Amino acid sequence: MNNISAANQDSSAFSIAEVAKAAGVTSRTLRHYDHIGLLAPAYTAANGYRFYTQAELVRLQRILLLRQLGLGLETIGDVLDSKQDQELALRTHVEDLLRQRENLDRQISALHHTINSLSTGEAMNLDAAFEGFNEQYKDEVTARWGADAYKKSNDWWRSKSAEERSDFMALVKELNEDWAAVGESGAAPDSEAAQELAARHVRWLGSVPGTPAATGDPLQLKMYVLGLAEMYVADERFAKNYQGHAPLVRDALQIFMENLPEAKEN
Repeated sequence: MNNISAANQDSSAFSIAEVAKAAGVTSRTLRHYDHIGLLAPAYTAANGYRFYTQAELVRLQRILLLRQLGLGLETIGDVLDSKQDQELALRTHVEDLLRQRENLDRQISALHHTINSLSTGEAMNLDAAFEGFNEQYKDEVTARWGADAYKKSNDWWRSKSAEERSDFMALVKELNEDWAAVGESGAAPDSEAAQELAARHVRWLGSVPGTPAATGDPLQLKMYVLGLAEMYVADERFAKNYQGHAPLVRDALQIFMENLPEAKEN
């Protein structure tokens, strides 16, 4: 971190207080990002104040966007450091946000359709009523892993018979219940029981075509699993599956992936 006197400060730089207020985060958060190496200030003045320039503001924008997608800070660091073309990366974020806005517009249209049906007494059109709702994870999957990933996994799911879908969901239910049971037992994330379940969880993730876990790329697998592990805790839709033990699932998966030889970076 560079220390610069007040006379040499960049007039286009912003103080930590200004950045925190504009971004809707706390100064403590920004200091934490600096501490873990995710976002360092451009320089620190002689009085100890941190200052940020355009490069840091761009990086902070991307951090906040990726946090909205449910990624953990370690995973975000990997993503940002692997992207060398900042402009291209930002254009990708814009495309992701436009897809989200498009889906929200479709949901609003569906709700207007329902309101109109209720006020006029006309019958609801089934497809119109659920436009934008029937693919609740499409935008999230596309934003994180690309349209091809969504298409492959969606085609795989739609190709299954009703019985096959039921069997798959039964496996998911059993996995969730086993995680809850391990949590209730008080087992630690690095215990044999939790690590055996983590291995089973990763195999299950790899069984779905189109996901990064099914590509055979160890680094993609690691980023995918670690990102999901954070989301299991941060997103209530997933956390509720583990009956209060989502932190155990996250920690066990993190330990498992860190100890998986093929997932370690050279």
